[in-house]
Amino acid sequence: MTDFATTSPTAFLFPGQGAQFPGMARELFAQSEAARAVLTQANELLGFDLTRILFEGSEDELRRTDVTQPAIFAHSVAQFVARPAGLEPGMVAGHSLGEFSALVAADVLTFADALALVARRAQAMQAACQQQPGTMAAILGLADEVVERVCAEVSASGAGVVVAANYNCPGQLVISGAVASVERACEALKAAGAKRVLLLPVGGAFHSPLMQAAQAELAAAIGRTAFRPARCPVYQNVDAAPHQDPAAIRANLLAQLTAPVRWTQSVRAMVADGALSFVECGPGKVLQGLVKKIAPEAAAASLT
Repeated sequence: MTDFATTSPTAFLFPGQGAQFPGMARELFAQSEAARAVLTQANELLGFDLTRILFEGSEDELRRTDVTQPAIFAHSVAQFVARPAGLEPGMVAGHSLGEFSALVAADVLTFADALALVARRAQAMQAACQQQPGTMAAILGLADEVVERVCAEVSASGAGVVVAANYNCPGQLVISGAVASVERACEALKAAGAKRVLLLPVGGAFHSPLMQAAQAELAAAIGRTAFRPARCPVYQNVDAAPHQDPAAIRANLLAQLTAPVRWTQSVRAMVADGALSFVECGPGKVLQGLVKKIAPEAAAASLT
């Protein structure tokens, strides 16, 4: 187990869609009674055997949005509740879907309420993808300003919307939008000097205006859900700023569906506010890798 002892506030990070892998949470379920309780509750609340899919499901089964999002969320919260005694978050952040896990860790949402919202979000996003087909692409080796300019030019040309969607780390920005416009932007970004352009195997244009239908559907569910003041600052995707007020958190969570994930800016803000130690909770190790690229002076590790 990594030693996370530090006098500075520890930042807990929670991953989003794409972190899943076959067999995830199997060891966690076997080793921790607290994690077992969370995952068993998820089965009961969802009405299907999520743990079977986590332990035995294929990559294709885990890739389905309506399965992936509850799976990653439940795994992340299960790992959080199984953390070592005395290890408490001084601040939290989640990448896209991971923001729901962060809100549970900060006591803003109960696990049951957050899981219900995650399931509704997954269904709404899947429906929006069918209504407005789209895609995403990772752009490596260009300044954010260059990617933003090219996206704006392609969108203005009438090819369809394409926007910067995920500011993952310096030199790694994901774009999102209509299929034709993303493909056109990719060609223009190659010409602008991108080291690599990679179309992503996703089912839609997440974190773009094409998710407006999902946003409208999720608004009612968020409006019916109780949000409590956060016990520690939550650095939210839409503005990379710390929030503890329930009304602000609620509004930012809804806006997140069509707004970019400002992960680079969030990590920098947490470092500026005193975080020197980052703990990733959930499947995979993507976020700690991004932290090391954004803030190499900080320590980053996972609980496993």
